Amino acid sequence: MKTTQGILSAAIGSLLVVGLAGNAAAADMKMEKCFGIAKAGKNDCSSNKSAHACAGQATRNNDPLDFVAVPKGTCDKIANGTTEPAGMMMK
Repeated sequence: MKTTQGILSAAIGSLLVVGLAGNAAAADMKMEKCFGIAKAGKNDCSSNKSAHACAGQATRNNDPLDFVAVPKGTCDKIANGTTEPAGMMMK
């Protein structure tokens, strides 16, 4: 019985270590704001022009003033995604 409990304890401990390592790797990942891809109610933080002050308050899909945080370098690969809010892009 003690052998089974020891094996079970070791297995649970291993899973916890793997989970903590995964969280540490995610925390080290660099993020960037990606404008124009947020779905209504799914934005991160406030809008660029202060249309609202909190996350989850976007009122329409793909608003060029609302953003979602994505891993750095990802935004350029998403259709209609830009790291600059509308009106701020280089002309």
